[in-house]
Amino acid sequence: MFMTLDLRTLRLDWQQQLVLLLLTALLGVAPRMWASSHREAPLIANDPLADNTDVYAFVSPDNPNTVTLIANYIPAEHPFGGPNYHNFGENIRYEIHIDNDIATPGDDIIYRFTFEQVNEDPTTFFNIRLGKQNLKTTYTLERSTDGGATFSAIITNGMVPPPNIGPRSIESGVGLGAGGYDALIMQAITTASTGEKVYCGPADDPFFVDLGGIFDLGDAPRQNSQIRDGIGRFNCHSIAIQVPISSLQKDGKEVSQAANILDPDFVIGVWASASRPKIMTLNSDGSVSTSGEWVQVSRLGMPLTNEAVIAIGDKDEWNSRTPYNENPAHFEYFYNPELALYMDDDLFGGAVPALAALRIQRNSLGAFDFGNGQDGLFPLKGSPALAGTALDDAIFGTLLLPGPGKPRSVDLWPAFHTGVPNLAPYQLATGKNGNPLANGKPFVNNFLPNGGDMLRLNMAVPPTDRNDPAFSSLGLVQAAVLGLTDPQFANTDIQFIPNMDGFPNGRRLEDDVTRIELQAVSGVVLAAIGLWYDDFAAGNPNASPLTNQLLNVLQYSTGVEKNDAPFKAEFPYLASPWRGTEVLTDCN
Repeated sequence: MFMTLDLRTLRLDWQQQLVLLLLTALLGVAPRMWASSHREAPLIANDPLADNTDVYAFVSPDNPNTVTLIANYIPAEHPFGGPNYHNFGENIRYEIHIDNDIATPGDDIIYRFTFEQVNEDPTTFFNIRLGKQNLKTTYTLERSTDGGATFSAIITNGMVPPPNIGPRSIESGVGLGAGGYDALIMQAITTASTGEKVYCGPADDPFFVDLGGIFDLGDAPRQNSQIRDGIGRFNCHSIAIQVPISSLQKDGKEVSQAANILDPDFVIGVWASASRPKIMTLNSDGSVSTSGEWVQVSRLGMPLTNEAVIAIGDKDEWNSRTPYNENPAHFEYFYNPELALYMDDDLFGGAVPALAALRIQRNSLGAFDFGNGQDGLFPLKGSPALAGTALDDAIFGTLLLPGPGKPRSVDLWPAFHTGVPNLAPYQLATGKNGNPLANGKPFVNNFLPNGGDMLRLNMAVPPTDRNDPAFSSLGLVQAAVLGLTDPQFANTDIQFIPNMDGFPNGRRLEDDVTRIELQAVSGVVLAAIGLWYDDFAAGNPNASPLTNQLLNVLQYSTGVEKNDAPFKAEFPYLASPWRGTEVLTDCN
C-alpha cells in the first residue's frame, strides 16, 4: 500500500483570513501549528521544512570586502520541541540565487544546499546521548556560475549543529561534552573551496513583529499598549554565506575598483527558494521515496511581498514562479496595493485606527493623486518635464510609468520589482528647488530591471558601523531623513549617508522591514523625492515640507522595533538559537 502526492497539482483547503491581517502577512493557524508571519501561502504552510521565512543581503559590517547572504527556513521553531526537533529536510534543494548582470537573462550564480541525516544511535528516544546525535545532519554545497547549467561541489560533509536542547545534551559528559553552543556554531563555520564562509544550522529567528496585535484585526501598534514580539524566543534554520564581493560582481572587480559608492556595476539581485521532487511516495513500511523532476515550492526575495502584497488566491502560484517568469496580472498588486486602502480616509482608512498616522498623498503639490485607482504622475506622460528622467519613455520605456490608474508604479513598483536608479526623480529633494523632477541629492542606486521580486543590493555602498550613533533600523528611510535635514549633506554630491546600506538597498538583520514597508505604502518615498504630503503649502516660499503628515509617518511604529536577542558582531551575525530548557519570559 502506498500513496502518491504530486506537489504540482496538490491543493489544500484554507480559511481565508480578514484582509486587514495582511499588514504583516499572517495567514492563519493550521491544526497544531503556531502562527508565523513566514507562512505566506496556503500550500507551503503545510510544508514548514521547505518554507522560506526571510532573506537578507548586506555588506558585512566587519569585513566590507564581502557580502553576507542569509536564507532562513522553518518558521516558529519551539526551542523545546522534542523529542523530534526541527532540522533541514532531506529531499529538498535549498537555493540562494544571485543575478549580477543586466545583460544576461535569469540567475548568474546559484548556491545549492542538500542535506543528509543519520541516526547515530537508533536505540534511544533522546536526540543526543553519550556523544551521539539523532538525527546528525550534514550538507553538500554546490555552486553554479553559469545560471544553473552546471554545478560543482564546493563543500562536502558540512557540519550542521544539533538543536540547542539543553545543558545536559550540549555541555555535559552524558551529552556531547561541547564547550557551549556557541562553540558548536564556530565549529560548524566552514570555508568553501572557492573562498566563501558558510554556516548552516539553528539560529534565533531574527524577524520581529507583534504577531498578537496583527491578528487582533490589524491592531499594530496595539491600542491597549500590550505590545509583544510574537516571534520572540522562536528559532529557525539559517543558511548563511559570506562571499567576497569580487566573486559576486559581474566582472570580478573588488569593491575598491568601484567608480563611486553608487556604481551601477555593483548591483546584485538576491532571492532564495526551496524545491522538492515532484512525486513523493509513502510506503507501507513507513519509508518515503521520491521521483520525478524538481518542483519549486517556496521562494522569497523582498520581505512581505507574498504575505502582504499578493492576494491569497494567487499566493501558491506566486511561490511556484521565479522572478523571471512572474505573472503580469500580479503587477497590479504593486500599482494599487491593498494596504493603501486602509491608509486612505476616502476609502477604508477609518477601519484600522492603529494605522491612523499613515496617510497617502491625495493632492501632492496641489496636483498629484496617489490614491488607489488614481493616476499618480501619469498625467505628465509625454510632457517635456519628464525628458531625461527615469520616467521618460526614451530612457526605460514604460517600465516605471506604464499607464493610468497605476499610481504606485513610480515608487512601490521599483522598490519591490526593479530597484531604484540614480536618476531623477529618484533623488532626494535636497537641491531640487521645489521641482521633484529635477536632479537632487543621490542616495540610492540598486536598479536591476531584469527579473522581478528580489532583494537588490548595491555592494559599492559601504556598511554603516553598527556602533555608530547614526545607525538606524529604518534603513534608507533614515538615510533620506539625514540627507534632507543634516547640513553636511546640503548639496547634490554623491556622499555616504549613514544607513544608505539599509533596506530596501539589500536588507540588514537589524532593519525594521515591517515598519519601513508600511511607511513606504504610506508614500514616504514620494515625500523624500519632493512629492510632499497634502498639508504642504505648495507655492508658499516660507512653507516647510516637514508637515504634520510627514512627521506622523516618520514617527509611526508597530511597537516592536528590534530583535529579541542581540546579533553577533561577526559572521554569521545571527543570534544563537534559544535553548529548550530556558525559562520563557515576556518578550516585549
